[in-house]
Amino acid sequence: MVRRRALNAWLIAAPFVLALAAPALAQNAPPSGETAAPKPAEPKPAEPKPAEHVYVALTTSAGTITLDLDKAHAPLTVANFLKYVDSRRFDGANFYRAMHLDWGDQPNGLLQGGLQGINVLPPVPHEPTSATGITHKAGTISMARYAPGSATADFTIMLSDIPSLDAQPASDNPEARAGFAAFGHVVSGMDVVRRIWDQPRSPTKGEGVMKGQMLEPQVKIVSARRVPPPATP
Repeated sequence: MVRRRALNAWLIAAPFVLALAAPALAQNAPPSGETAAPKPAEPKPAEPKPAEHVYVALTTSAGTITLDLDKAHAPLTVANFLKYVDSRRFDGANFYRAMHLDWGDQPNGLLQGGLQGINVLPPVPHEPTSATGITHKAGTISMARYAPGSATADFTIMLSDIPSLDAQPASDNPEARAGFAAFGHVVSGMDVVRRIWDQPRSPTKGEGVMKGQMLEPQVKIVSARRVPPPATP
């Protein structure tokens, strides 16, 4: 109640405060003929980060998928992914889940692969889309996780735009606020992604919402290697 009275008092007094301030401002104006002191220069807006791309080829038993990883905007997530690439830990891993959404424009869903918790490194700090600006569009690669900051070696590739995976800073739900950490996109091989996504799925494997989404058989990642940038036409 005291706080509300104080606020009401301010609202009532505010016009008088402003009225008193106006003559003071007028008195501070320079006399006629004199030049006012120059205003300080407005600070320049921060320049956007220059693009810094790292390319990785995932060679699978169904074909090759080439990724463009955005090191400038998602440096921690990209560095984490490259540790697995450079140590060849992804060699012999699998694409094992194809989430099919039966609404909206088709194909709609995502493909998931990785090490499934085996031979993984410490988790990477979470980089939300609200900080990186990399959103979950068709072809985007993003980290799979449990809680924010628990991602290790499993990742997803979007078959469609899935904005619900982006960070929602205004949400009351902490999971929605955090979203998932996107860090690049497919530059070639989306036909391979679609081919793997269309593979048969087990009707019984998988737990909870993942039941019926597990590929059977899984599709092997034969190798993951850094590659030069694709040739421009």
